[in-house]
Amino acid sequence: MGEAAALLGAVADPIRLGLVRELAAVGEECVCNLNTTPPIPDNLLSYHLKVLRDAGLVTSERRGRWVHYRLAEGAFERLHAALPGSPTPQSKGCECDE
Repeated sequence: MGEAAALLGAVADPIRLGLVRELAAVGEECVCNLNTTPPIPDNLLSYHLKVLRDAGLVTSERRGRWVHYRLAEGAFERLHAALPGSPTPQSKGCECDE
């Protein structure tokens, strides 16, 4: 339950959700090209990317003085599994489904 809350909390912020969407659309992006709506200062962008990195939703790679970001492998699957009502290994389902 703790991991689910951390994952959902990481994307609950509109800025971070927008960053996840942008990275999903482009695949990989240099931090210098990441855009947010509304635009935010670089230090705040770094903070939001750190939250996503700490949650395991994005990965980063330093290339010279720039850092490139991409969604972590399995990020969407982990988010989907964290949603309320998603099947869990302990879930037995409904008898009427049999």
